[in-house]
Amino acid sequence: MRTVLISGAGIAGPALAFWLRRHGFEPTIVERALAIRPGGQAVDVRGVALDVIDRMGLLPELHALRTRMRGMSMVDGDGVELMRSTEMALSSGRLDSPDVEVLREDLVGLLSAHSHGSYLFGDSVTALDQTDDRVRVTFERAEPRDFDLVVGADGLRSTVRRIAFGPEEQYLHHLGAYLGVFTAPNFLDLDEWQVWLRADGVGYAIYSARDNTEIRITLGFESPPIGYDRRDPYAPRRLLQERLAHVGWETPRLLDAMWHASDFYFDAMAQIRMPSWHTGRVALLGDAGYCPSPLSGQGTSLALVGAYVLADALASAGDDHQAGFAAYDRRMRTYVELNQALATENPGGPASPESAERAKNAITLS
Repeated sequence: MRTVLISGAGIAGPALAFWLRRHGFEPTIVERALAIRPGGQAVDVRGVALDVIDRMGLLPELHALRTRMRGMSMVDGDGVELMRSTEMALSSGRLDSPDVEVLREDLVGLLSAHSHGSYLFGDSVTALDQTDDRVRVTFERAEPRDFDLVVGADGLRSTVRRIAFGPEEQYLHHLGAYLGVFTAPNFLDLDEWQVWLRADGVGYAIYSARDNTEIRITLGFESPPIGYDRRDPYAPRRLLQERLAHVGWETPRLLDAMWHASDFYFDAMAQIRMPSWHTGRVALLGDAGYCPSPLSGQGTSLALVGAYVLADALASAGDDHQAGFAAYDRRMRTYVELNQALATENPGGPASPESAERAKNAITLS
């Protein structure tokens, strides 16, 4: 039985473990966090990705987890309502769409519960030593181990990518903005509703969750790349505080909640673009290899489809992992490029419906 180390227990990693186990591989997932990470924004499963979930036998459970938005409002920097809709929500599109919006943590929980892989929590990869027949993996805490293959599914700031492919500066393309995401009590009394605010160079989205007991908040600002201490957990909060302090309406309360949030996440709006997603016995999956950015709305679908395609390609290639990795790259390349283009074809606004429909179905499952 071939062994595969997967770095990252987000969406892509557990999905890949599911399919690898089904094809007779032995997957192990290493995750820096001490457990499955809570929090995160709502994510969408669209197009071919829904077929992947259906083939996993998880479509009914996914539908049971979907958000129940009734609509949305758009307000200006003073909280004056500019528009209201009960037909769509900016986070997910038309409310009568077949697409499924779920909270990220709910999808991760669903996938991890069915992944059938062993987990190493509270640890991370520090070195990869490849030979012709294996990869010697050194961990931060666990003893070194040998694996047949290694897959980096560890997100935009992938450690596996940095070790195996080189500095992220070669592949990361900044899209001119930064986002912070966190959870707070529903002090705005939103009832299955979203509110979006846009002002000069800044903005945010708020929507209710968990039967309206909480709100998920995304704060953002436009900016070229910023140098800040990524080791300082409060540096990003200070940036958001500075950039949004002048905005009216409920902004002071939102910023105050940010300082008390236990699930705060912050990063640049960026894409990962690479000429190849594999080298030797190491491959990349999801955001680690081809993050499309939240602007595309397709990161989750790319991760799910990529996991299916990678596992299928490796299984079909038998002992020839290089042929399997190459087949994975060929099958995913156009799909990835079309979905990444959704984030750049209309900066500051949604992609055209025609482009979005073409992108989310631009691959056929075998």
